[in-house]
Amino acid sequence: MAEYTKVEIRDLIIAFIALTICFSIATAGLNVHAFISCLPIVIVGVAIGSLLHELGHRFVARKYDCWAEFKLWPLGLLIAFVTSFFGVVFASPASIRIHPENVSDEISGRISIAGPMANMALALIFIAIAALVYPFKIHSDIFNLIYLICTVGFSVNSFLATFNLFPLYSLDGTNVLKWNIGIWFAAIVIAGIMMLFAITIGAENMVSLLIGA
Repeated sequence: MAEYTKVEIRDLIIAFIALTICFSIATAGLNVHAFISCLPIVIVGVAIGSLLHELGHRFVARKYDCWAEFKLWPLGLLIAFVTSFFGVVFASPASIRIHPENVSDEISGRISIAGPMANMALALIFIAIAALVYPFKIHSDIFNLIYLICTVGFSVNSFLATFNLFPLYSLDGTNVLKWNIGIWFAAIVIAGIMMLFAITIGAENMVSLLIGA
């Protein structure tokens, strides 16, 4: 039941390419050199996190014997592309379609929290890798690139986790809060602290603190 259909694989590839292009445009604008330079950072630090968020929902939904499919959203794809020229990527080009929709609050909550948890786990992996390569980054361009990718990846995935846990409209936090207020509170506090550290201290300074510790 966990196999991917040909349509899903196609949509995953299109969504991955679309996210990479959109976030690169948002970061570099129409500067071709800057666009190419930021591609590795966007591909690993941003696009993968966005897709893993959706696939986290899919994985847990199928664990509960729900039909779940990764589906491209053409309108979201268009909105993401248009808004990227304004320096921000708004809307998701894809989502997970789940059936049946009228599952219990617990199952719905578990499926919903899987996306933010995937982002939180990825953020911690990124900051750990950044700490490991930090001593070597001044000696190698490759290690410096890995360090940059990981620090950006930590910040972006911390934001994605926190944002999606807000109990607003169709965001994941709505279903998580309805299921278990304690789990929702713990998750949004942890994700929020991670995002706050990324904004106030900065991922680079966090790495320095970790190395010092």
